[in-house]
Amino acid sequence: MTAIITSTANPRIKAVAALRDRKERNDQSRMLVEGNDELAVALSSRIKPIALYFCPKLFGGEDARARTLLREAELAGADLIELGEGAFAKCAYRGTGSDGLLGVFEQPSFSLNAITVTDNPVILVIDSVEKPGNLGAMLRTADAVGVSAVICCDPATDLANPNVIRASKGAVFVVQVAVCSAPLAQNWLAALRIRIITASPAANKSYIETDLTGGVALVVGEEKHGLGREWLGLDGEHVSIPMRGRVNSLNVATSAAILLYEAARQRDVPGRIVGQHA
Repeated sequence: MTAIITSTANPRIKAVAALRDRKERNDQSRMLVEGNDELAVALSSRIKPIALYFCPKLFGGEDARARTLLREAELAGADLIELGEGAFAKCAYRGTGSDGLLGVFEQPSFSLNAITVTDNPVILVIDSVEKPGNLGAMLRTADAVGVSAVICCDPATDLANPNVIRASKGAVFVVQVAVCSAPLAQNWLAALRIRIITASPAANKSYIETDLTGGVALVVGEEKHGLGREWLGLDGEHVSIPMRGRVNSLNVATSAAILLYEAARQRDVPGRIVGQHA
């Protein structure tokens, strides 16, 4: 363990703070993980920790969980580096409102070639999503439902964004996730004979009336304009989520959750009839 770093001008502090920038994360193939829950999931996954920065004043020197995470990180090969409050605040997204722990990890490749699926998978495809909070929320729901994989097509934000990691509660580390173009995802799904079902407010068929069993890819679009022609122009199935109010669309993370849980429900109901709820 090194001496306590208190200066915000310290080169190591500057290097960690630089990882807030997407280009820097990609150039270094590293990512920041902030928060006790997120760190616990990251340390239990296969990604390699590089360093764990900690500020005892923020979590309390005797905090049992923080001390456990520090031990686990050290056993996994991470450097443990103590920071003063000012230095920690410069690195952490939440500043002094943080849990007092901040990890630097190797960034996964998020390659489509690394994805493996079993029979009759449920795959969530997220097209051109912009907001880290929405992407993280969908990853969290995907983990809760138990999807086979999540494919992010041409995202405006990156999976290593600290806000994605925090919104996902670390699910980005345990769900199979890939990033690729829409055409590549479509070819991959076609090769595996996985049905593509797109969500669109303009579709005439309700998701409740649609068979979501078997191998399916549920596709949702970006926040403002929804899915583009690359998806809506396919010969696949298009479904809507009925709207009874005045607002003409749902939040994309909410839409994804509705579709995923309906797919799970249909798989859980013996002898179910499409369109009937148990």
